[in-house]
Amino acid sequence: MVGSELRAQPRLAELVEETIPERILSAGASWMTAQYLLISLVAEFDATSEWQVLGAPTCADWVADALDIELCTAREWLRVGKALRNLPHIGAAFDSGLSYSKVRTLTRVATPDNERELLELAWCTPAGRLGTVLAKWLMDREASEETRRRQRAARSLTWQTDPDGMIFGSFRLPAIEGKSLTSTIDALVSRFVPDQVLSGDASAGALPSRWPSIAQQRADALLTLLTRGGGKFVTEVVINLRGDGVTFDDGTPIPWCELERILPEAFVRALIHDAEGRPINASARRRFPSKRQQRVVMARDRACVDCGSTEFLEYDHDPPFEQSRRTVVDELRPRCRTCHRARQRDDTRVPRR
Repeated sequence: MVGSELRAQPRLAELVEETIPERILSAGASWMTAQYLLISLVAEFDATSEWQVLGAPTCADWVADALDIELCTAREWLRVGKALRNLPHIGAAFDSGLSYSKVRTLTRVATPDNERELLELAWCTPAGRLGTVLAKWLMDREASEETRRRQRAARSLTWQTDPDGMIFGSFRLPAIEGKSLTSTIDALVSRFVPDQVLSGDASAGALPSRWPSIAQQRADALLTLLTRGGGKFVTEVVINLRGDGVTFDDGTPIPWCELERILPEAFVRALIHDAEGRPINASARRRFPSKRQQRVVMARDRACVDCGSTEFLEYDHDPPFEQSRRTVVDELRPRCRTCHRARQRDDTRVPRR
């Protein structure tokens, strides 16, 4: 019988249990390595034409059937894999840990001549903002008319039936048209109380315990717009003209030629900035901020000061209006609807940023 002093000691990994965040990071790193290998192999397989011998109409069809995935997913893997053949630096970064989300975005605009510069932008930009940053980068380097033609050629509307019987779709529209559509939908969301809140849940015979989500309200607003015309009201689309270009409030760039096209029919208000580029202050003793004050606050902060969202922004007094009895720009903070309500529920006011 082996003495206890001679028994094998447990490994350190067995003594120290990983936390859930550590396990997520570890699994994510393994998945990203596998993604790089998989996408590289798909592109290599396409080049061999072996999929024809196997009876598939395309390489993407064979991959979709073999791995039991959507055909659109296989096509996107193949597109990215083919692009990486001519983008060695982005491919190496992908292999070293750059996320697939960023690689997929980069491969839509990168070339062998600009991939290093775009890669530097990708490393220092969150994945959710990379598309906007690249759009601004690209627009700064091409003629505005070329941008307009490129966006016009890329317009699309697609849909498919999901397994639950719902119709799922997506659209791609030039900046002005796309913003006009989304602003109209959000204006409808802000204007109307959801039907299920007014009438209650007929099956349960009582009001719902919570409001529908923003996505559900937008779906209802889109249907209202399509079936009833949305009513008669004016939707405001704010466009910022600064020294670094033309953008919407959320930073989406707009080609100069598009601004020139709509300017003759637009209602223009000037927002004056001081010598340091800060919007001039405005004040009032009213409870709610004026349109001019709202524009000054948005020009200064551009997003929710708590979560960074640019959707359904409201203007929060800090300190509360009940204390200050005034509405001045320096004491207003843009907060999205969710953060604003959460802050109002909290008796302890969050210190001003």
